[in-house]
Amino acid sequence: MAAMQEIWVWLSYVAASVTFIVGLKMLSHPETARRGNLIAAAGMTLAILVTLFLYRSPDGQLLGNRGWIFAGIAVGTAIGWVAAKRVKMTAMPQMVSLFNGMGGACAAVISLMEYPHHDFAPGSWNLAAVIIAGLLIGGTSFSGSMIAFGKLNGNIGDRRFSGQVMLNLIMLVLVLALGAYLTFQQSPNMPLLLLLTAMTLLYGVLFVMPIGGADMPVVISLLNSFTGVAAACGGFIYNNQVMLTGGILVGSAGTILTILMCRAMNRSLLNVLVGHFGSSSPSAGAAGEHGAVKEISVSDAAVLLSYSRKVMVVPGYGLAVAQAQHTIHELEKLLEEKGVEVSYAIHPVAGRMPGHMNVLLAEADVPYNKLLEMEQANNEFGTADAVIVVGANDVVNPAAKTDASSPIYGMPILDVSLAKNVIVMKRSMSAGYAGIENALFYDPKTRMLFGDAKSTLQKLIAEVAAN
Repeated sequence: MAAMQEIWVWLSYVAASVTFIVGLKMLSHPETARRGNLIAAAGMTLAILVTLFLYRSPDGQLLGNRGWIFAGIAVGTAIGWVAAKRVKMTAMPQMVSLFNGMGGACAAVISLMEYPHHDFAPGSWNLAAVIIAGLLIGGTSFSGSMIAFGKLNGNIGDRRFSGQVMLNLIMLVLVLALGAYLTFQQSPNMPLLLLLTAMTLLYGVLFVMPIGGADMPVVISLLNSFTGVAAACGGFIYNNQVMLTGGILVGSAGTILTILMCRAMNRSLLNVLVGHFGSSSPSAGAAGEHGAVKEISVSDAAVLLSYSRKVMVVPGYGLAVAQAQHTIHELEKLLEEKGVEVSYAIHPVAGRMPGHMNVLLAEADVPYNKLLEMEQANNEFGTADAVIVVGANDVVNPAAKTDASSPIYGMPILDVSLAKNVIVMKRSMSAGYAGIENALFYDPKTRMLFGDAKSTLQKLIAEVAAN
Protein backbone atom coordinates (compact mmCIF):
# COMPACT_ATOMS: atom_id res chain seq x y z
CA MET A 1 0.00 0.00 0.00
CA ALA A 2 2.77 2.43 0.97
CA ALA A 3 4.71 1.55 -2.20
CA MET A 4 1.65 2.24 -4.36
CA GLN A 5 1.12 5.59 -2.63
CA GLU A 6 4.76 6.47 -3.29
CA ILE A 7 4.27 5.75 -7.00
CA TRP A 8 1.16 7.93 -7.10
CA VAL A 9 2.99 10.73 -5.34
CA TRP A 10 5.84 10.53 -7.85
CA LEU A 11 3.46 10.49 -10.84
CA SER A 12 1.47 13.40 -9.43
CA TYR A 13 4.63 15.42 -8.88
CA VAL A 14 5.70 14.75 -12.46
CA ALA A 15 2.26 15.82 -13.72
CA ALA A 16 2.38 18.99 -11.60
CA SER A 17 5.88 19.78 -12.87
CA VAL A 18 4.63 19.43 -16.45
CA THR A 19 1.77 21.87 -15.74
CA PHE A 20 4.31 24.39 -14.40
CA ILE A 21 6.36 24.15 -17.58
CA VAL A 22 3.31 24.32 -19.86
CA GLY A 23 1.85 27.19 -17.84
CA LEU A 24 5.11 29.15 -17.99
CA LYS A 25 5.29 28.64 -21.75
CA MET A 26 1.74 29.92 -22.16
CA LEU A 27 2.54 32.99 -20.07
CA SER A 28 4.82 34.15 -22.88
CA HIS A 29 1.85 35.35 -24.93
CA PRO A 30 -1.05 37.54 -23.73
CA GLU A 31 -3.71 35.45 -25.46
CA THR A 32 -2.74 32.29 -23.58
CA ALA A 33 -1.39 33.82 -20.34
CA ARG A 34 -4.60 33.51 -18.32
CA ARG A 35 -5.13 29.89 -19.33
CA GLY A 36 -1.49 29.11 -18.60
CA ASN A 37 -1.83 30.63 -15.14
CA LEU A 38 -4.87 28.43 -14.43
CA ILE A 39 -3.08 25.30 -15.65
CA ALA A 40 -0.07 25.98 -13.40
CA ALA A 41 -2.40 26.72 -10.47
CA ALA A 42 -4.19 23.41 -11.05
CA GLY A 43 -0.83 21.64 -10.97
CA MET A 44 0.06 23.35 -7.69
CA THR A 45 -3.29 22.35 -6.22
CA LEU A 46 -2.66 18.73 -7.23
CA ALA A 47 0.81 18.82 -5.66
CA ILE A 48 -0.55 20.23 -2.38
CA LEU A 49 -3.37 17.69 -2.09
CA VAL A 50 -1.11 14.75 -2.91
CA THR A 51 1.43 15.93 -0.36
CA LEU A 52 -1.23 16.27 2.34
CA PHE A 53 -2.93 12.92 1.79
CA LEU A 54 -0.40 10.55 0.17
CA TYR A 55 3.13 11.76 0.95
CA ARG A 56 4.98 9.76 3.60
CA SER A 57 8.02 10.88 5.57
CA PRO A 58 11.21 8.74 5.52
CA ASP A 59 9.91 6.87 8.58
CA GLY A 60 6.70 5.98 6.74
CA GLN A 61 4.34 8.45 8.46
CA LEU A 62 1.67 10.49 6.73
CA LEU A 63 1.56 14.22 7.43
CA GLY A 64 -0.13 15.21 10.67
CA ASN A 65 -1.84 18.39 11.87
CA ARG A 66 -3.94 18.55 8.72
CA GLY A 67 -6.52 20.70 10.47
CA TRP A 68 -3.96 23.41 11.14
CA ILE A 69 -2.58 23.08 7.63
CA PHE A 70 -6.00 23.50 6.01
CA ALA A 71 -6.77 26.41 8.34
CA GLY A 72 -3.57 28.12 7.20
CA ILE A 73 -4.39 27.45 3.55
CA ALA A 74 -7.92 28.84 4.02
CA VAL A 75 -6.71 32.01 5.73
CA GLY A 76 -3.96 32.59 3.15
CA THR A 77 -6.35 31.93 0.26
CA ALA A 78 -8.94 34.34 1.66
CA ILE A 79 -6.38 37.11 2.20
CA GLY A 80 -4.84 36.62 -1.24
CA TRP A 81 -8.21 36.45 -2.99
CA VAL A 82 -9.57 39.62 -1.36
CA ALA A 83 -6.30 41.51 -1.87
CA ALA A 84 -6.10 40.52 -5.55
CA LYS A 85 -9.73 41.49 -6.15
CA ARG A 86 -9.44 44.88 -4.50
CA VAL A 87 -6.01 45.97 -5.72
CA LYS A 88 -5.97 48.85 -8.19
CA MET A 89 -3.87 48.61 -11.31
CA THR A 90 -1.66 51.39 -9.99
CA ALA A 91 -0.90 49.24 -6.94
CA MET A 92 -0.28 46.00 -8.84
CA PRO A 93 3.54 46.35 -8.71
CA GLN A 94 3.34 46.76 -4.92
CA MET A 95 1.25 43.60 -4.66
CA VAL A 96 3.72 41.67 -6.80
CA SER A 97 6.53 42.78 -4.50
CA LEU A 98 4.52 41.88 -1.41
CA PHE A 99 3.58 38.41 -2.63
CA ASN A 100 7.12 37.79 -3.83
CA GLY A 101 8.44 38.78 -0.41
CA MET A 102 6.10 36.30 1.25
CA GLY A 103 7.59 33.55 -0.89
CA GLY A 104 11.09 34.52 0.20
CA ALA A 105 10.00 34.62 3.85
CA CYS A 106 8.50 31.13 3.50
CA ALA A 107 11.77 29.75 2.13
CA ALA A 108 13.74 31.43 4.95
CA VAL A 109 11.39 30.01 7.60
CA ILE A 110 11.85 26.52 6.15
CA SER A 111 15.60 26.86 6.62
CA LEU A 112 15.17 28.17 10.16
CA MET A 113 12.92 25.23 11.06
CA GLU A 114 15.08 22.56 9.45
CA TYR A 115 18.49 23.73 10.61
CA PRO A 116 18.25 22.33 14.18
CA HIS A 117 17.11 18.93 12.83
CA HIS A 118 19.92 18.65 10.34
CA ASP A 119 22.34 15.73 10.69
CA PHE A 120 25.58 17.46 11.68
CA ALA A 121 27.70 14.39 11.10
CA PRO A 122 30.96 14.89 9.17
CA GLY A 123 30.38 14.91 5.42
CA SER A 124 26.83 16.30 5.64
CA TRP A 125 27.92 19.85 4.85
CA ASN A 126 26.24 19.78 1.41
CA LEU A 127 22.73 19.70 2.89
CA ALA A 128 23.73 22.30 5.47
CA ALA A 129 24.92 24.53 2.62
CA VAL A 130 21.49 24.24 0.96
CA ILE A 131 19.74 25.12 4.24
CA ILE A 132 21.94 28.17 4.78
CA ALA A 133 21.57 29.22 1.13
CA GLY A 134 17.78 29.05 1.44
CA LEU A 135 17.97 31.29 4.51
CA LEU A 136 20.30 33.82 2.90
CA ILE A 137 18.50 34.08 -0.43
CA GLY A 138 14.98 33.89 1.02
CA GLY A 139 15.73 36.42 3.75
CA THR A 140 17.27 38.86 1.31
CA SER A 141 14.30 38.46 -1.03
CA PHE A 142 11.83 39.07 1.82
CA SER A 143 13.35 42.24 3.28
CA GLY A 144 14.34 43.56 -0.16
CA SER A 145 10.82 43.02 -1.47
CA MET A 146 9.35 44.85 1.52
CA ILE A 147 11.58 47.84 0.79
CA ALA A 148 10.59 47.65 -2.90
CA PHE A 149 6.95 47.60 -1.78
CA GLY A 150 7.52 50.72 0.31
CA LYS A 151 9.28 52.52 -2.54
CA LEU A 152 6.57 51.69 -5.04
CA ASN A 153 3.86 52.66 -2.57
CA GLY A 154 5.52 56.00 -1.89
CA ASN A 155 6.23 55.27 1.79
CA ILE A 156 10.00 55.02 1.38
CA GLY A 157 12.28 57.26 -0.66
CA ASP A 158 15.73 56.55 -2.07
CA ARG A 159 18.33 56.57 0.70
CA ARG A 160 21.97 57.05 -0.28
CA PHE A 161 25.02 58.12 1.65
CA SER A 162 28.73 58.24 1.05
CA GLY A 163 30.33 54.81 1.22
CA GLN A 164 27.05 52.92 0.91
CA VAL A 165 28.32 50.65 -1.85
CA MET A 166 31.32 49.72 0.30
CA LEU A 167 29.07 49.09 3.31
CA ASN A 168 26.84 46.80 1.25
CA LEU A 169 29.89 44.90 0.02
CA ILE A 170 31.20 44.48 3.57
CA MET A 171 27.79 43.29 4.76
CA LEU A 172 27.62 40.76 1.93
CA VAL A 173 31.07 39.38 2.76
CA LEU A 174 30.18 39.10 6.47
CA VAL A 175 26.89 37.33 5.72
CA LEU A 176 28.57 34.86 3.36
CA ALA A 177 31.42 34.25 5.80
CA LEU A 178 29.08 33.55 8.73
CA GLY A 179 26.94 31.34 6.48
CA ALA A 180 30.01 29.35 5.45
CA TYR A 181 31.07 29.00 9.11
CA LEU A 182 27.65 27.61 10.10
CA THR A 183 27.68 25.25 7.13
CA PHE A 184 30.68 23.34 8.46
CA GLN A 185 29.70 23.25 12.14
CA GLN A 186 29.43 19.84 13.80
CA SER A 187 26.50 20.87 16.03
CA PRO A 188 23.64 23.36 15.77
CA ASN A 189 24.38 26.91 16.83
CA MET A 190 21.03 28.70 17.03
CA PRO A 191 22.34 32.03 18.41
CA LEU A 192 24.64 32.40 15.41
CA LEU A 193 21.87 31.29 13.06
CA LEU A 194 19.56 33.97 14.45
CA LEU A 195 22.37 36.51 14.12
CA LEU A 196 22.82 35.42 10.49
CA THR A 197 19.07 35.83 9.94
CA ALA A 198 19.13 39.38 11.30
CA MET A 199 22.18 40.26 9.20
CA THR A 200 20.53 38.81 6.10
CA LEU A 201 17.37 40.84 6.62
CA LEU A 202 19.46 43.97 7.16
CA TYR A 203 21.44 43.26 4.00
CA GLY A 204 18.21 42.96 2.01
CA VAL A 205 17.21 46.42 3.23
CA LEU A 206 20.61 47.95 2.42
CA PHE A 207 20.65 46.15 -0.92
CA VAL A 208 17.42 47.69 -2.25
CA MET A 209 17.28 51.01 -0.37
CA PRO A 210 19.67 53.01 -2.61
CA ILE A 211 18.29 51.72 -5.92
CA GLY A 212 16.39 54.41 -7.81
CA GLY A 213 12.66 54.15 -8.37
CA ALA A 214 12.99 54.00 -12.15
CA ASP A 215 14.97 50.77 -11.75
CA MET A 216 12.23 49.06 -9.73
CA PRO A 217 11.03 46.85 -12.63
CA VAL A 218 14.51 45.31 -12.81
CA VAL A 219 14.72 44.94 -9.02
CA ILE A 220 11.31 43.24 -8.85
CA SER A 221 12.28 40.64 -11.45
CA LEU A 222 15.65 40.10 -9.72
CA LEU A 223 14.04 39.58 -6.31
CA ASN A 224 11.54 37.25 -7.97
CA SER A 225 14.43 35.12 -9.21
CA PHE A 226 15.85 35.11 -5.66
CA THR A 227 12.57 33.74 -4.32
CA GLY A 228 12.57 31.01 -6.95
CA VAL A 229 16.11 29.94 -6.07
CA ALA A 230 15.21 29.95 -2.36
CA ALA A 231 12.19 27.73 -3.08
CA ALA A 232 14.43 25.37 -5.07
CA CYS A 233 16.63 25.09 -1.98
CA GLY A 234 13.53 23.92 -0.10
CA GLY A 235 13.04 21.28 -2.78
CA PHE A 236 16.59 20.02 -2.14
CA ILE A 237 16.03 20.00 1.63
CA TYR A 238 12.91 17.83 1.39
CA ASN A 239 13.94 15.92 -1.73
CA ASN A 240 10.68 17.20 -3.25
CA GLN A 241 10.75 17.15 -7.03
CA VAL A 242 7.78 19.43 -7.66
CA MET A 243 9.06 22.08 -5.24
CA LEU A 244 12.46 21.89 -6.90
CA THR A 245 10.98 22.20 -10.38
CA GLY A 246 8.79 25.16 -9.45
CA GLY A 247 11.67 26.97 -7.78
CA ILE A 248 14.02 26.40 -10.71
CA LEU A 249 11.42 27.67 -13.18
CA VAL A 250 10.72 30.82 -11.17
CA GLY A 251 14.41 31.44 -10.56
CA SER A 252 15.45 30.96 -14.18
CA ALA A 253 12.49 32.92 -15.58
CA GLY A 254 13.18 35.80 -13.19
CA THR A 255 16.86 35.79 -14.13
CA ILE A 256 16.14 35.80 -17.86
CA LEU A 257 13.58 38.60 -17.44
CA THR A 258 16.10 40.63 -15.43
CA ILE A 259 18.69 40.27 -18.19
CA LEU A 260 16.16 41.21 -20.89
CA MET A 261 15.05 44.30 -19.00
CA CYS A 262 18.65 45.39 -18.46
CA ARG A 263 19.18 45.06 -22.20
CA ALA A 264 16.02 47.11 -22.81
CA MET A 265 17.58 49.85 -20.69
CA ASN A 266 21.03 49.34 -22.24
CA ARG A 267 22.52 48.94 -18.79
CA SER A 268 24.30 46.17 -16.93
CA LEU A 269 22.78 44.61 -13.84
CA LEU A 270 25.75 45.87 -11.82
CA ASN A 271 25.03 49.40 -13.01
CA VAL A 272 21.41 49.05 -11.90
CA LEU A 273 22.42 47.80 -8.45
CA VAL A 274 25.11 50.38 -7.71
CA GLY A 275 24.20 53.19 -10.12
CA HIS A 276 22.19 56.31 -9.49
CA PHE A 277 19.69 56.21 -12.35
CA GLY A 278 16.16 56.78 -11.18
CA SER A 279 17.00 58.66 -8.03
CA SER A 280 15.10 61.64 -6.84
CA SER A 281 17.83 63.98 -7.92
CA PRO A 282 17.12 67.36 -9.46
CA SER A 283 16.25 67.45 -13.12
CA ALA A 284 19.13 67.64 -15.52
CA GLY A 285 19.19 70.87 -17.41
CA ALA A 286 17.62 74.16 -16.57
CA ALA A 287 13.93 74.53 -17.23
CA GLY A 288 13.18 76.08 -20.54
CA GLU A 289 16.66 75.76 -21.98
CA HIS A 290 15.19 73.88 -24.94
CA GLY A 291 12.76 76.65 -25.77
CA ALA A 292 9.03 77.10 -25.21
CA VAL A 293 6.49 74.31 -25.29
CA LYS A 294 3.43 74.48 -27.53
CA GLU A 295 0.02 73.59 -26.15
CA ILE A 296 -2.99 72.19 -27.97
CA SER A 297 -6.65 72.44 -27.04
CA VAL A 298 -8.92 69.42 -26.67
CA SER A 299 -10.97 70.47 -29.70
CA ASP A 300 -7.89 70.88 -31.91
CA ALA A 301 -6.53 67.53 -30.74
CA ALA A 302 -9.87 65.91 -31.55
CA VAL A 303 -9.79 67.32 -35.09
CA LEU A 304 -6.21 66.12 -35.61
CA LEU A 305 -7.03 62.60 -34.44
CA SER A 306 -10.34 62.37 -36.31
CA TYR A 307 -8.73 63.20 -39.65
CA SER A 308 -5.66 61.01 -39.21
CA ARG A 309 -5.18 57.75 -41.05
CA LYS A 310 -2.99 56.16 -38.40
CA VAL A 311 -2.73 56.95 -34.67
CA MET A 312 -0.39 55.31 -32.16
CA VAL A 313 -0.80 55.45 -28.38
CA VAL A 314 2.17 55.31 -25.98
CA PRO A 315 0.88 54.40 -22.50
CA GLY A 316 2.86 55.07 -19.33
CA TYR A 317 2.50 54.99 -15.58
CA GLY A 318 0.39 58.16 -15.70
CA LEU A 319 -2.29 56.17 -17.53
CA ALA A 320 -2.35 53.69 -14.65
CA VAL A 321 -2.42 56.45 -12.02
CA ALA A 322 -5.44 58.04 -13.69
CA GLN A 323 -7.15 54.64 -14.12
CA ALA A 324 -7.73 55.67 -17.72
CA GLN A 325 -7.15 52.36 -19.50
CA HIS A 326 -10.85 51.87 -20.24
CA THR A 327 -11.16 55.48 -21.43
CA ILE A 328 -8.27 55.21 -23.89
CA HIS A 329 -9.82 51.98 -25.22
CA GLU A 330 -13.10 53.85 -25.71
CA LEU A 331 -11.26 56.55 -27.68
CA GLU A 332 -9.54 53.85 -29.73
CA LYS A 333 -12.88 52.27 -30.68
CA LEU A 334 -14.38 55.65 -31.56
CA LEU A 335 -11.46 56.52 -33.84
CA GLU A 336 -11.66 53.14 -35.56
CA GLU A 337 -15.33 53.77 -36.28
CA LYS A 338 -14.12 56.82 -38.20
CA GLY A 339 -11.69 54.69 -40.20
CA VAL A 340 -8.55 55.52 -38.19
CA GLU A 341 -6.01 52.74 -37.61
CA VAL A 342 -5.05 52.68 -33.90
CA SER A 343 -2.31 50.71 -32.15
CA TYR A 344 -0.35 50.86 -28.89
CA ALA A 345 3.44 51.13 -28.54
CA ILE A 346 4.71 49.27 -25.44
CA HIS A 347 8.14 49.92 -23.94
CA PRO A 348 9.58 46.97 -21.94
CA VAL A 349 10.17 49.05 -18.80
CA ALA A 350 7.12 51.34 -18.97
CA GLY A 351 5.31 51.38 -15.63
CA ARG A 352 6.54 49.98 -12.35
CA MET A 353 6.88 46.27 -13.08
CA PRO A 354 7.61 44.03 -16.07
CA GLY A 355 4.60 43.95 -18.40
CA HIS A 356 2.72 46.61 -16.43
CA MET A 357 1.24 48.28 -19.53
CA ASN A 358 0.29 44.94 -21.09
CA VAL A 359 -1.63 43.96 -17.95
CA LEU A 360 -3.23 47.39 -17.71
CA LEU A 361 -4.53 47.36 -21.30
CA ALA A 362 -5.57 43.70 -21.11
CA GLU A 363 -7.82 44.63 -18.19
CA ALA A 364 -9.57 47.09 -20.53
CA ASP A 365 -9.98 44.35 -23.19
CA VAL A 366 -7.67 46.02 -25.68
CA PRO A 367 -7.01 43.41 -28.43
CA TYR A 368 -3.59 41.82 -28.00
CA ASN A 369 -2.69 42.27 -31.67
CA LYS A 370 -2.84 46.04 -31.16
CA LEU A 371 0.00 45.96 -28.62
CA LEU A 372 3.27 46.55 -30.47
CA GLU A 373 6.61 45.80 -28.83
CA MET A 374 9.27 48.51 -28.98
CA GLU A 375 11.13 47.32 -32.08
CA GLN A 376 7.94 46.86 -34.08
CA ALA A 377 6.52 50.18 -32.87
CA ASN A 378 9.66 52.08 -33.85
CA ASN A 379 9.26 50.74 -37.39
CA GLU A 380 5.69 52.08 -37.45
CA PHE A 381 6.10 55.59 -36.01
CA GLY A 382 7.32 57.02 -39.32
CA THR A 383 3.98 56.19 -40.95
CA ALA A 384 1.82 57.54 -38.11
CA ASP A 385 -0.07 60.79 -38.55
CA ALA A 386 -0.28 61.29 -34.80
CA VAL A 387 1.07 59.78 -31.60
CA ILE A 388 -0.64 60.23 -28.22
CA VAL A 389 1.73 59.89 -25.27
CA VAL A 390 -0.39 59.25 -22.18
CA GLY A 391 1.55 59.50 -18.95
CA ALA A 392 4.86 58.20 -20.36
CA ASN A 393 8.03 60.22 -19.97
CA ASP A 394 11.46 58.62 -19.74
CA VAL A 395 10.72 55.92 -22.34
CA VAL A 396 10.16 58.61 -25.02
CA ASN A 397 12.94 60.97 -23.95
CA PRO A 398 15.31 61.77 -26.88
CA ALA A 399 18.10 62.46 -24.37
CA ALA A 400 18.69 58.71 -24.34
CA LYS A 401 20.03 59.12 -27.88
CA THR A 402 21.34 62.66 -28.03
CA ASP A 403 22.75 63.61 -24.62
CA ALA A 404 25.83 61.62 -23.57
CA SER A 405 25.73 63.25 -20.13
CA SER A 406 22.17 62.08 -19.45
CA PRO A 407 21.66 59.29 -16.88
CA ILE A 408 19.49 57.44 -19.41
CA TYR A 409 21.90 57.81 -22.34
CA GLY A 410 21.99 54.60 -24.36
CA MET A 411 18.61 53.33 -23.18
CA PRO A 412 16.48 52.26 -26.16
CA ILE A 413 13.39 54.47 -26.40
CA LEU A 414 10.18 54.70 -28.41
CA ASP A 415 10.98 57.01 -31.34
CA VAL A 416 7.72 58.95 -31.23
CA SER A 417 9.35 62.03 -32.82
CA LEU A 418 9.34 60.14 -36.15
CA ALA A 419 5.57 60.63 -36.38
CA LYS A 420 4.07 63.65 -38.12
CA ASN A 421 2.47 64.95 -34.92
CA VAL A 422 2.94 64.18 -31.23
CA ILE A 423 0.41 64.94 -28.49
CA VAL A 424 1.77 64.56 -24.96
CA MET A 425 -0.83 64.25 -22.19
CA LYS A 426 0.55 65.24 -18.78
CA ARG A 427 -0.61 66.95 -15.62
CA SER A 428 2.34 69.34 -15.70
CA MET A 429 5.87 69.84 -17.00
CA SER A 430 7.34 67.88 -14.09
CA ALA A 431 10.18 65.46 -14.79
CA GLY A 432 9.63 61.74 -15.11
CA TYR A 433 10.61 59.03 -12.65
CA ALA A 434 14.26 59.27 -13.69
CA GLY A 435 14.24 62.89 -12.57
CA ILE A 436 15.42 64.45 -15.84
CA GLU A 437 13.87 66.92 -18.27
CA ASN A 438 12.35 65.59 -21.48
CA ALA A 439 13.47 67.32 -24.69
CA LEU A 440 10.54 65.76 -26.56
CA PHE A 441 8.23 68.36 -24.99
CA TYR A 442 10.09 71.10 -26.88
CA ASP A 443 10.13 69.33 -30.25
CA PRO A 444 8.44 71.40 -33.01
CA LYS A 445 6.14 68.45 -33.72
CA THR A 446 5.01 68.13 -30.11
CA ARG A 447 1.90 69.69 -28.58
CA MET A 448 1.20 69.47 -24.84
CA LEU A 449 -2.30 68.63 -23.63
CA PHE A 450 -2.28 69.30 -19.89
CA GLY A 451 -4.69 67.82 -17.37
CA ASP A 452 -5.70 64.58 -15.68
CA ALA A 453 -5.45 61.79 -18.23
CA LYS A 454 -8.88 60.31 -17.59
CA SER A 455 -10.87 63.55 -17.59
CA THR A 456 -8.94 64.90 -20.57
CA LEU A 457 -9.53 61.70 -22.54
CA GLN A 458 -13.24 61.88 -21.72
CA LYS A 459 -13.37 65.42 -23.09
CA LEU A 460 -11.42 64.28 -26.13
CA ILE A 461 -13.90 61.45 -26.72
CA ALA A 462 -16.80 63.93 -26.65
CA GLU A 463 -15.09 66.20 -29.14
CA VAL A 464 -14.12 63.33 -31.48
CA ALA A 465 -17.73 62.06 -31.40
CA ALA A 466 -18.94 65.53 -32.36
CA ASN A 467 -16.66 65.79 -35.42
